[in-house]
Amino acid sequence: MPILSHPRSIPTARLAAPAIAFALAGCDPVINLAGANFPGWLLCAIAGIAIAAGLRPLFVALRLEPHLGPLAIVYPALATLAACLVWLAFFNRV
Repeated sequence: MPILSHPRSIPTARLAAPAIAFALAGCDPVINLAGANFPGWLLCAIAGIAIAAGLRPLFVALRLEPHLGPLAIVYPALATLAACLVWLAFFNRV
């Protein structure tokens, strides 16, 4: 029997999820750029998109782009990978 099938656990789960999200909202690093506060994930997303856009001319020059597969999947995946690597490089607190 799944845990959420019990009648009393459904309201508990509905209350716990927003409470956990609210508690974790303060864990996001905030960066001050030119007097404006930006969340760290936004900076990483912008950097990931810039890195993926910067790698495209390299792929074209090396004639690799026709062999990459569906470009609508490859470049967003590359941007996500770059954003995650930027996050690990600059915001990993381990």
